[in-house]
Amino acid sequence: MTHDEVDALATGWRAAGMPATLVAALELSKRASRLTVLFEAAVKAELAELGLTYAEFEVLAALARTPAPHRLRPSELSKSLFITSGGTSNVLQRLTTAGHVERTDNPGDARSRWVQLTPDGLRLARTALELASRAQQDVLAGVPDEAVRHAADALRDVLAIIGRRRVR
Repeated sequence: MTHDEVDALATGWRAAGMPATLVAALELSKRASRLTVLFEAAVKAELAELGLTYAEFEVLAALARTPAPHRLRPSELSKSLFITSGGTSNVLQRLTTAGHVERTDNPGDARSRWVQLTPDGLRLARTALELASRAQQDVLAGVPDEAVRHAADALRDVLAIIGRRRVR
C-alpha cells in the first residue's frame, strides 16, 4: 500500500481516539482538497501565461463547451460553475471589457440576457483548454488510468449522496 501526507494526519487522529468513520471522512476531505490544490496550481500556472484567472478560464471553458453560438444565461453559468451570481457578474465584467465575451438581449425573455463568446474569446478558450488539459495530464503523470477512473467513480458515488442534501 502506498502512503501520502494525509496518512500521517490520520495516524494522529486515530491516536487521539477519533472514530474510524470520522478518520475516513477526514481523509477523504483532505485528499480531495489536496487534489484540488494540485490541479488548480498546475492550471493556474498555464493560465497566467494567457493573462487569465482561474475563474475567467472556468467561464470561458463553460461557454466553449456549449454548442455554437457558445452562449448561456449568467444564471446557468453560476449554477454550472458552483459560483455565486455576484462572482459570475464580476468575472463576466472583466471578460466583457477584455473583449472575450459579449452580452446580448434574450428575445425569448426580456428579463434575461445571454452571454456568448466572441471569436477572440473562443480562440482564447480553446488555447486555455489545451493548456489546462496538458497541465492536468502532467499532474496525473505516472498514475495508472484505472486508478484515475476508480477514484473518479468513487467520488461520484460519494457526491451522488451528499450532493443531494444541504450540507451545513
